[in-house]
Amino acid sequence: MVFVQIREAKEGDCGNILRLIQELAEFEKLSDQVKISEEALRADGFGENPLYHCLVAESLPDTGEPQGPCVVGYGLYYFIYSTWKGRNIYLEDIYIKPEYRGQGIGSKIIKKVAEIALNKGCSQFRLSVLDWNTRAIDLYKALGAQDLTETEGWHSFRFEGEVLKKLAGK
Repeated sequence: MVFVQIREAKEGDCGNILRLIQELAEFEKLSDQVKISEEALRADGFGENPLYHCLVAESLPDTGEPQGPCVVGYGLYYFIYSTWKGRNIYLEDIYIKPEYRGQGIGSKIIKKVAEIALNKGCSQFRLSVLDWNTRAIDLYKALGAQDLTETEGWHSFRFEGEVLKKLAGK
């Protein structure tokens, strides 16, 4: 078993985060949708008013091993607001490299986001998952998450591209 620490991402982690975002998109069979760049990640997450925050899971080598620490997963989150409940935290992505799954790393990231949520006064921790990703769904339920599609019937929508421009009158 590898020792993994969960820490706040640093600006220098953006290249690794982008690679993991691309791996996640491939896993989700949506790799054609990744348009973000390392520069955009850097500007949006590490400027004066960051739009997101990120945790990385970093494997630490045993003493005497030649390679240094390696980023093997991430959780990207940001704060949102509920008109019913106030402050919320939203976990946009959580991804662990396949060879590191099953070691509790995802749970560690989720627990750290929950800790951050409470420290920031959030009443809810939200995330989404594709309906076919049963391993993730089972994990979230095992950790106590409510499936809002089942319990409340919520559907998620988005506007993008030309539709967004048309909607905005541009």
